[in-house]
Amino acid sequence: MSKQVVIVGGGVIGLLTAFNLAAQVEQVVICDQGEAGRESSWAGGGIVSPLYPWRYSPAVTALAHWSQDFYPQLGERLFASTGLDPEVHTTGLYWLDLDDEAEALAWAAREGRPLRAVDITAAYDAVPVLGPGFTRAIYMAGVANVRNPRLVKSLKAALLALPNVTLREHCRITGFTRDQGRITGVQTDDGLLAGDAVVLSAGAWSGDLLATLGLELPVEPVKGQMILYKCAEDFLPSMVLAKGRYAIPRRDGHILVGSTLEHAGYDKTPTEQALESLKASAIELLPALADATPVAHWAGLRPGSPEGIPYIGEVPGHAGLWLNCGHYRNGLVLAPASCQLFCDLLLGHAPIIDPAPYAPAGRLAPRHAQ
Repeated sequence: MSKQVVIVGGGVIGLLTAFNLAAQVEQVVICDQGEAGRESSWAGGGIVSPLYPWRYSPAVTALAHWSQDFYPQLGERLFASTGLDPEVHTTGLYWLDLDDEAEALAWAAREGRPLRAVDITAAYDAVPVLGPGFTRAIYMAGVANVRNPRLVKSLKAALLALPNVTLREHCRITGFTRDQGRITGVQTDDGLLAGDAVVLSAGAWSGDLLATLGLELPVEPVKGQMILYKCAEDFLPSMVLAKGRYAIPRRDGHILVGSTLEHAGYDKTPTEQALESLKASAIELLPALADATPVAHWAGLRPGSPEGIPYIGEVPGHAGLWLNCGHYRNGLVLAPASCQLFCDLLLGHAPIIDPAPYAPAGRLAPRHAQ
């Protein structure tokens, strides 16, 4: 059993990994180059479903299904232990005028998910503020959203209450330490930090860190911008999605509208062009928002990866170094299952699902000099 586990990255994946491990190992240290949970975990929308689940591989579907079923009890557990409610808010989700509606319904039948076509008048009855002109709708009951900034706060509070967990914020990792081919810790700006196991969960920065070992991890930053409105608490009763854009209601009447998909390196500057595009989408979905001014506009960096399939497992040829990263657009969706699967593998327990699709073996390549 590992005595000290060092987790590089304090987003939801790193924090939940630590939360799951804390009862099983002697010490857990989480390092984040900034404030924990303030990157993509904070910036995302928090829909507890891939935006178009039928377009993903079975590998993503398996993690998503497990997580969706687990989220309510995770929220209740964190609320009970910290007094901070992550607000797992079950609203259901309407998809409007989909080009691949038939594929979506076939996927639902195959996977046994409660997704069904509904008459468009029923959608308008259920969501009276919906914009005009939509002609088709499918609906999945039971889809929730989690208020991700509160999830992060709740996870941090739960971890800080544990005597064997240390959270080191503003702690930049510059590389890894090795001894006889084994990874034995990390190099930080404050010196060396030893670990029996090192977990790389650094989101969009994971690829850069693994490059210090001469390995090519195809995880790159993908910028996403969001806007936020404040409405009456009962303004939007369900999440709605059309033309790649969505509106998410929080319990207190805040409405998130997102998001863009931009390849702009590590630039997180919100742009006027994106603001106008998002406002136009918001008004098309919910015309009443034409009279409202967004109360916030921000950008975050997703950890883009091929097909959105995360890397979960030990790095071949680098014993002691583990990955739990590369979740792309679905980090919040997949976090509970990814972190449970990771802990099963690290601790040698029977895994909750087949780990083979996520294994780093065969998915990493030597990094070529530029």
